[in-house]
Amino acid sequence: AAASRVCESLRAERPRLGPGASSSSRFPAVIFPAGQLRILPYNRVVRGLNGHAPDELLTALGNKFEVQSVEPPGPERPGDIHLYLRGVWRCLTLRGNAAAPAESAVAALDVSRLQDHVLRPLLGIDDPRTDRRIDFIGGIRGAGELERLVDGGAADLAFCMYPPTVQQLMEISDSGLEMPPKSTWFEPKLRDGLLVHEFSQAKGQCKCEH
Repeated sequence: AAASRVCESLRAERPRLGPGASSSSRFPAVIFPAGQLRILPYNRVVRGLNGHAPDELLTALGNKFEVQSVEPPGPERPGDIHLYLRGVWRCLTLRGNAAAPAESAVAALDVSRLQDHVLRPLLGIDDPRTDRRIDFIGGIRGAGELERLVDGGAADLAFCMYPPTVQQLMEISDSGLEMPPKSTWFEPKLRDGLLVHEFSQAKGQCKCEH
């Protein structure tokens, strides 16, 4: 989806270039069998509490979530979000009307529930794509990386997520919907490589793209 948006943007800037005339019209793709694909969580760290004191934030969270201390970190089921704040891990579990079945497969994702019930209303992060107060940490780096960032002062709190399933990913794709930003960390990762386009020379100048 991101590559497609970039392609359309570049075409709008350079309409004289028809489809296929620019390297922006092409990008590599790979197919994995679903049974060989593993999805890890994409965790979040946030700088600043949007004017809340830590105890005030925990009280506000308690209005929608069951909040309990937990060790070790790492949710074991969908619906649980682990919060790291002031050196303590806590499990957040939605309750009441907030835990009702979601209207869509996207809204049912834990990253969507975190955005709808915590990041936007409590921490003032309306658009996680552009807000500089939030960073995303690949699940391959583990909960220890979240602790390091918070304890070292690079962030004020962290959220350790339960990953979406391959089935959820397929359901969302089949429905013509898009996953929220930074909601999946795929394993295995492809090896990095270098793609070289056709080399040409005209009027004594070399033109190449890589």
